[in-house]
Amino acid sequence: MNWYLQSGKESDVVFSTRVRLARNLKDMKFVGHMNKKDEEALLEKMQSITPSLGYGLKFLRLKDMDNLTKLSLVEKHLISPDFAKHKTETGAIMINDEENICIMINEEDHIRIQVLSSGLELNQTLALAQEIDEKLETLVNYAFSEKYGFLTACPTNVGTGMRISVMVHLPALTATGNSKKVLEAANNFGMNIRGVYGEGSKPQGDLYQISNKQSLAVTEDEIAKNIKAITDKIAEQERLARKFLGKDRTELSDRVYRAFGELRYAMKISSDEAKELISTVKLGTDMGIITELNDLKVNELILYTKPANLQKRVGKSLEEYERDIKRAEVIKEIINE
Repeated sequence: MNWYLQSGKESDVVFSTRVRLARNLKDMKFVGHMNKKDEEALLEKMQSITPSLGYGLKFLRLKDMDNLTKLSLVEKHLISPDFAKHKTETGAIMINDEENICIMINEEDHIRIQVLSSGLELNQTLALAQEIDEKLETLVNYAFSEKYGFLTACPTNVGTGMRISVMVHLPALTATGNSKKVLEAANNFGMNIRGVYGEGSKPQGDLYQISNKQSLAVTEDEIAKNIKAITDKIAEQERLARKFLGKDRTELSDRVYRAFGELRYAMKISSDEAKELISTVKLGTDMGIITELNDLKVNELILYTKPANLQKRVGKSLEEYERDIKRAEVIKEIINE
């Protein structure tokens, strides 16, 4: 099963974990300075080593994908929006069937190794990313400095080249007006707090992405330890906020069942409406108020109400109004399965 349809540890608050390693090849210009010949040479090099790397990875070029497929990968957090938009001719990915491994080629750096998992799975996700990294290093020569570590296009990634991102669901902190205070505290401890699609994006459906700022003069294990400590603290605050909301069980139950009723009976529903309603329904499910759903069904609702993956599920392109009608139908299908 694909990682984003699974239920992981701490899934009541933590939606997903991603470990990303930025790497560049020693004998090539960095991406921003490459010409078309250089970019093609990198693609050919990475395609040639894909079978040797293993893990069931397939090499796929963005130019061979339609726009719907590219957008569906963005919605699954497998590629960045900028990569999908600006690297159509020169970008590629190495991806496995489970889609928990996705390596972007020719993004901001030559190589961006990504390993993803559902819930809070830091140790396992980091171990797999490190394993892939070590194997890849036997097949290519990395740009590395004894003084600074791995060299990257952006100075903030120099060192380990690592970004660990944890996606957290904070509906109770939002409802009690405490999300800003808690997230500012995390920011003061050296963390970036962003929307669901990273830098420059806004939170959607009470989902926030927490990632490390520091990559230089710190080890990969230290980054993971710091992320775990901050995530645990935020999860603790969110659960306390849920207890506070739960004191008025009637009010909370009314709110979550109204959201559930809209999802279940609406004849058409927009993407933005779906995000907010599913956020409330997930809260109700996680708190044991809504018994008609479970984690797996909520994850299906989150994925298949997004525009591209909705269209991929039904097998055809739809105009916005048609999507809103079809979205309501798909929601009913998932709830009643």
